[in-house]
Amino acid sequence: MFWLLTLLAYLLGSLSFAILLSRQAGMPDPRALGSGNPGATNMLRVAGKRLALWTLLGDLLKGLLPVLLAARLELSLQQQAWVGLAAVCGHLYPLYFRFRGGKGVATSAGALFGLYPPAALLAISAWLLTFRLTRTSSLAALTALPVCLPLLAWQQPEALLPISLLASLIVWRHRGNLHDLLAGRERHF
Repeated sequence: MFWLLTLLAYLLGSLSFAILLSRQAGMPDPRALGSGNPGATNMLRVAGKRLALWTLLGDLLKGLLPVLLAARLELSLQQQAWVGLAAVCGHLYPLYFRFRGGKGVATSAGALFGLYPPAALLAISAWLLTFRLTRTSSLAALTALPVCLPLLAWQQPEALLPISLLASLIVWRHRGNLHDLLAGRERHF
């Protein structure tokens, strides 16, 4: 059951709500506009608040729902975390869109919320505070997940390995943003 659910989580994660919503609205592929990222932040830039909000909700749910299903099927917490990671990998490298996906922040938040809500709320709070202070989405994303890892390690140590891999993937996908942050060229809102 675990392997089947992991595959289904990846396939669900591969649905890019930014691309699908853009197509439905008759807009160009968001990977060709703004930052080139099919995520909520870029959708806010190129498509407005409504489509950005729907993208955020879709991306959160595709991380949350597989983890909740894994919990309902009474898989171990570690297996639930691997299922969440599979959904995030689908978002990062979507099968349906030539493996050109987003950065995984909202999908990670959804998976984390399903695994351990207090850690997810801490990560969301860190994201909101960092964004409010800096107006930089990438810096907020890079701050959010590492802030909650100690709490997760303390309360749910069996989920630490897959969540640490997830955090590493988030940093990897933001490597261009890190370069721009260090050079003082990162976009602000």
